[in-house]
Amino acid sequence: MRKLKNKVLSLFKPAWSLAALVAVSGYFFLSPVLPQLWRMLPEMMQSSHSWGQIFTDLGLLKLPRVIIGSGMMLIAVGLLLRARIAWAFSLLLLASMAFLSLVEPHQTLLPFVSSIPLLLALVYYWRVFDRASLAASTLFAVISLVSLLLYSVFGALFLGQEFSQPITDLSTAFYFSIVSMSTVGYGDITPVSDSARLFTASIIIMGITVFATSASAIIGPMIGGNLKQIITGRISHVMHKNHFIIVGATPLAVSVFRGLKERGETVTCIVPHGVDHRYPAETDVIIGDPTNTETLLQAGANKAKYVMALRDDDAENAFIILAAKEVIGPDTKTVSVVNASQHLQKIKRVQPDMVFSLQLLGSELLVRTLSGEAIDNQLITSLFFGDRQDLETTQAGPETT
Repeated sequence: MRKLKNKVLSLFKPAWSLAALVAVSGYFFLSPVLPQLWRMLPEMMQSSHSWGQIFTDLGLLKLPRVIIGSGMMLIAVGLLLRARIAWAFSLLLLASMAFLSLVEPHQTLLPFVSSIPLLLALVYYWRVFDRASLAASTLFAVISLVSLLLYSVFGALFLGQEFSQPITDLSTAFYFSIVSMSTVGYGDITPVSDSARLFTASIIIMGITVFATSASAIIGPMIGGNLKQIITGRISHVMHKNHFIIVGATPLAVSVFRGLKERGETVTCIVPHGVDHRYPAETDVIIGDPTNTETLLQAGANKAKYVMALRDDDAENAFIILAAKEVIGPDTKTVSVVNASQHLQKIKRVQPDMVFSLQLLGSELLVRTLSGEAIDNQLITSLFFGDRQDLETTQAGPETT
């Protein structure tokens, strides 16, 4: 099973490629600064040196380069998890890298040129990053807080002589940054120049913003959908028996749901985190990761008639079938839709009981109708359960539709 899952994973990896490209871009954007930082590290650790002179020698635009490059390398982990917040943060960092490469003097335009195609690729594959990952949200919060702390500490050191109690060492700068970011403001260190006042105001504003955004980014995935799961999932869990499970919120999934409800069937729908759906309000909807066996068990996959993977991502459908096979009962059947005909054989490798390809079904029925051939039950069965080779040998039967 693990070997088969690894094969499926190797077939669908735009997220892996984009994550690697973002990490590599961040490294190359950061690499020109690393030797200079390493040489100046001993001076930065000694408070007897002038921090203003150190920052002048280093260059004020080097610190944003360090933050952006490091952030891109770290946020690539979130892209591997296909997290939407990591995707949005990557776009922001790439745009910042492109802007900085334009305004920084005596620098090559290679980062700007390389960031544009990567930005376009991330926008093109935006549907791939549709998960609300707690790990990625935590990573985003850590990067934001560390970036703001670095900005505050080094900014305070650079403007150290413009405070009522001059800031000349790292510990005092760290203390002032924490007090300002948290808006505590003890008043023992106060800005006395316009530049220092504006800098302190920026710390306070960004501190409030970063703390609020980081808290919502972490808490959101933790509680998102839990109340709805309690109301529609756990309470109705005892009723999950001999029912249909629809995974996804695509137009096809909604149409199948309506058709089953019109026939009086019991249906439970699984919708991934962060995906909007058009199911009626009274629908038994479970918000969760459909490739997680716990989510499938919560939907009653072990007692269902069918588990149908109807997402618009063929890789996701393959993983859903793999996860379902670990928990379904002996009488439960699995169904997978194939959105792209070239993925048909790849989906069949995970061995769902039924493979449904709209392209294959539509083209076969249209061709046979135009050529005057009969469409019978044997043909329909071959379309759903057989290979394309079976269709070539299917003959018109006594029962037509």
